[in-house]
Amino acid sequence: MDLDEHIHTHLLSVWREEKKFLKRGAEGMLFLTERHLIFVTKTQAKYKWWDSAVLRQIRTLHKSKNTVICHDGYGDEDLRRDLENKVNREISYDQVSKMDIEEKPWGSVLKLEINFGNKIKKYQFSIVEGWVKYPVKDPVKFMKVDWTPVVDYIKSRQKITE
Repeated sequence: MDLDEHIHTHLLSVWREEKKFLKRGAEGMLFLTERHLIFVTKTQAKYKWWDSAVLRQIRTLHKSKNTVICHDGYGDEDLRRDLENKVNREISYDQVSKMDIEEKPWGSVLKLEINFGNKIKKYQFSIVEGWVKYPVKDPVKFMKVDWTPVVDYIKSRQKITE
C-alpha cells in the first residue's frame, strides 16, 4: 500500500474461501483502497475493538445492505502495519480477471478470479454474522448484502481494457 493510498472500504468478519478441493476458508478483513484489494487475516488490532466494530457492522448492514463501510479506530497506518505480515494479501485491481455476485439462500457471495501470473485462483467472499467456536471456529450465519458497489469500484479502478 502506497503512502498516498487510503482506505475506501473496510469490511470485517469476512469469510474467504478458495474454490479448491479440501481448502479451508479464512476469516479476515477486506479492504478496498485506490489501487488495491487487500485481505488481512493477521491483524494487530485489539480484540476489544474488533468485537465492538463487528457488532456495529452487523447493525449497519441490517439497516442498509451497502458494503461501502469504513470503521473508526482502524486507519491507513494500521493497515500498512498489518501488511508487513506476509500472510496478508495485497492484490492490484488489474489482477482481478473476473467478478460475479451470487445470491444464495444463506447469504450473498462475491466471487473473484485473481490472476497471480502463472495461475488463476478463484475465491469467494461473504460476510459472517454468527460463528461456532468449538471444535474449530466456523461461520454458521451469513449476511445478505449488496456487493454491487464493491464490484463497481474495482471495475472503475482497473486499467485493463478487454
